[in-house]
Amino acid sequence: MNNYVPKVKQLQLFEKQPETKQHAKRVNIVSIKMVKENSFLYPQRNVKSPEDAFILLKQFLGEVDREYFIVACLDTKNQPTAINVCHMGSLNASIVHPREVLKVAILSNSASIIVAHNHPSNDPTPSREDIEVTRRLTEAGKIVGIDILDHIIMGTDNFISLKEKGYI
Repeated sequence: MNNYVPKVKQLQLFEKQPETKQHAKRVNIVSIKMVKENSFLYPQRNVKSPEDAFILLKQFLGEVDREYFIVACLDTKNQPTAINVCHMGSLNASIVHPREVLKVAILSNSASIIVAHNHPSNDPTPSREDIEVTRRLTEAGKIVGIDILDHIIMGTDNFISLKEKGYI
């Protein structure tokens, strides 16, 4: 402690500052919780292929009239643990950011995720934006240690796997 020499600027911080009329900032104390809203049975138990993912997610989505971007969270055995609607879009668009996609994966302690969205037009052909979102999600997943196994684009009875197309 003998080597500690206070700096003048440090000491000035402790001196009484002239009073200002600025009010104190209230800081909220929060906790984060995932809330189970519903559940359904998945007979295959784990996801082994894009077809399995399509079956799982089709069961969840059903017949929706606009674009939904969903995240299927998987454990270390590729068993689905949670599904989250990350974003609901319009008839032909959905804006997705990696922080919203990965938030549910982090909260559910996922080893990996499969992301998917439907095309209400029933044409699952990926757009340039679909490919770019996939690239960004894959990069973000690597940073936080959550693998993006696939991005499934769904029509009513058909789908395209961006993993199979080589984008992941």
